Amino acid sequence: MKIHPVAVNTFKEAIRDKILYVILVFSILTIGSVWLINPLSLGEFEKITKDLGLASISFFGLLISVFVGTRLVYEEIAKKTLYTILPKPVERWEFIIGKYFGLVLVLLLTIAVMTIFFFLITFFNIGEMDFNLLSAIFLTFIELGVITAIAVFFSSFTSPILSAIFTIGIFIAGHLSRDLNALAKMTESTATVVVCKILYYILPNLSNFNVRGEVVHHVPITLEYVLLSVLYGLLYCSIVLIVSIQIFKRKNF
Repeated sequence: MKIHPVAVNTFKEAIRDKILYVILVFSILTIGSVWLINPLSLGEFEKITKDLGLASISFFGLLISVFVGTRLVYEEIAKKTLYTILPKPVERWEFIIGKYFGLVLVLLLTIAVMTIFFFLITFFNIGEMDFNLLSAIFLTFIELGVITAIAVFFSSFTSPILSAIFTIGIFIAGHLSRDLNALAKMTESTATVVVCKILYYILPNLSNFNVRGEVVHHVPITLEYVLLSVLYGLLYCSIVLIVSIQIFKRKNF
């Protein structure tokens, strides 16, 4: 299997991308800016520090998934490097999976950097390190893994700009999927019910991975919930990547 070399090469290419470092710097500046909010916190400084840190990790992780992930396959085609890779003993499915895991490694590294800085800021501001925040960060990583799979999916057949638009659109819609289910129960229109139900089951239910509010307010997150959310994320990623591979196999190069 040639997944490992493709993943390593993708990782090396991604960490040389200047946009990655721009996003990382902005994330660190955003997390660190909590000191500027302190005078306006009105006794909620601890909550604001945690909220801002977790939201920053999620938002800037999304930007990395979108702006790096949506160019993965397209740039290989545009630069014609793909024509030198596929004639070798590298199957197309290995190429897609390798690209995906390469970007996941980049995400893992950048989220680790942001998490370390976040915990340092939390320690200096609050005087303690709340390791319960790790459950929210871990589920954020799984959520971004799903978004990365979607970015790779669009990258396999369309341009980076359209891929970015579609991926961000699904990210937003994925956080509203529960509302679609609620709308289907409230409306009397059969067509609306059918459309809402189809979208509800097709779109990823990203709300499953958002436990930031619960963690900040010290609401316990059970191990069972985390495991079920991870299982759902892995299943959704697998389906999206399988579809991506089937589309990529049918492309003529």
